[in-house]
Amino acid sequence: MSDWTSGYMAEVGYTYGCYGELSAERLRLAFLSAGLALPPLGTACELGYGQGLGANINAAATLTRWYGTDFLPAQAAYAQELTAIAGHGAQLQDQGFAEFCLREDLPDFDFIGLHGTWSWVNDENRSVIVDFLRRKLKPGGVAYISYNTQPGWANMVPMRHLIAEHARVMGSPGQGISARIAGALEFGEKLLELNPAYAQANPEVKARFAKLRSHDRAYLAHEYFNRNWNAMPFADLAEWLAPAKLEFACSAYIRDHIDEVNFTPAQLAFLRAIPHANLKQTARDYFVDQQFRRDYWVKGARRIGLVEQMEQWRGMRPVLVVPRAEVALKMKAPVGDVELQPALYAPVLDALADHQVHSVAELEQALAPKGLGLPQLLQAVRMLYAKGDLVFAQDEALQTQVAERCHRLNAHLMKRSCNTEEGLFLASPVTGTGVPMPRFHQLFMLARNAGRQEPAGLAAYALDILQANREKIVKEGRPIASADESLAELVRQAEEFMRARLPVLEALQVR
Repeated sequence: MSDWTSGYMAEVGYTYGCYGELSAERLRLAFLSAGLALPPLGTACELGYGQGLGANINAAATLTRWYGTDFLPAQAAYAQELTAIAGHGAQLQDQGFAEFCLREDLPDFDFIGLHGTWSWVNDENRSVIVDFLRRKLKPGGVAYISYNTQPGWANMVPMRHLIAEHARVMGSPGQGISARIAGALEFGEKLLELNPAYAQANPEVKARFAKLRSHDRAYLAHEYFNRNWNAMPFADLAEWLAPAKLEFACSAYIRDHIDEVNFTPAQLAFLRAIPHANLKQTARDYFVDQQFRRDYWVKGARRIGLVEQMEQWRGMRPVLVVPRAEVALKMKAPVGDVELQPALYAPVLDALADHQVHSVAELEQALAPKGLGLPQLLQAVRMLYAKGDLVFAQDEALQTQVAERCHRLNAHLMKRSCNTEEGLFLASPVTGTGVPMPRFHQLFMLARNAGRQEPAGLAAYALDILQANREKIVKEGRPIASADESLAELVRQAEEFMRARLPVLEALQVR
């Protein structure tokens, strides 16, 4: 592999993701839940933006000025293409960290994010990143870092090393990374079938390794086959970030903020008795067997008082994004299945059932006659957000300012969906970030934009595109051969789309 890669996987592009942790919506919610002041997000930077889909969506759907770099030229070219079409002015480069981070023309940043990147770069690049955070992150600014960690990776680290080593010494570069990955997985499976002592000591490894077959090859290439790979314990990362004056703020994963779904009462009492904040996080990872951390760090944490915190909560504006009847009153969690009380959640869901924006203050007033106060309401909206049942809307004036560029970006992404399954997110001016959007749903939206309004018309439009591409619909793992059967399946999906998904997309102004 050529030197310019610094050991990073350059043979295949990264996946086309949009990560909520990099959005202003998630930042607001996480900091508010932790009782911390959040700076105005005027400038933001993503180090290692992958394909740049998320950076472009977040830049289009907010007024934050985004910068970033990803050293793979093909990914930078795609990201810059989206930027030009949306017209939001993000500066997305193709420079390595050592070059980008020393540029003198960059502003100071309110937010700097790295999704997964920290785990896959060498120590030299980590030092460059820490120096960049020290120099360019404003006082009060936030850094987001997600990374593989211990103890959740403990039993799989040897298997990751084994397959990466097989790909390095047994595969030839001429094979291509997909063939080397296939050979490495086959080698690992054969080894585990022989029941080595390692597998006997770690019985869950076989099932976990078997799941790798179901993952996209591009994901596997970047997750498992980089030369540099590190599952870093929390305390080690805290030590790395200390020279940048960063301290742990809170998790970017909202479920982590809800103690009762993560710990038994005895475990929670144990954690609360630990006086050292970083040691508490380390012990927490053992209770939940943490494999991947998503954390916000802050350069100078500022706590807000309870009165201010409650006022900010009252200004939050939730929107239900799942049909009311389909919201399950249970949640899978580290402590097991958590049952949600109908007496609390049913009134909240009923009030949000129209998929319109309702402020927490409005909900508080509407639900007071039912005996629900603000603490119970906040418990419900945080839990529903953690489950993925609701999102939060940004200010209406801001929505108006960003709507047109969101629609330009979405039109381009939906047009690309005619030929590819790359970008499965669209931009929402209401939430200020991305909305998951399967390919067929994008085709149905294209059909509606072309004047088709009924499920049969949406289905016929999508089928024409698939047939032009010589693609077949796969149902229950089996390609559908018949055109009539394909159309019937698409009609069924279009009916479901119009019933359950379209009202949500209209409320989020995704078009």
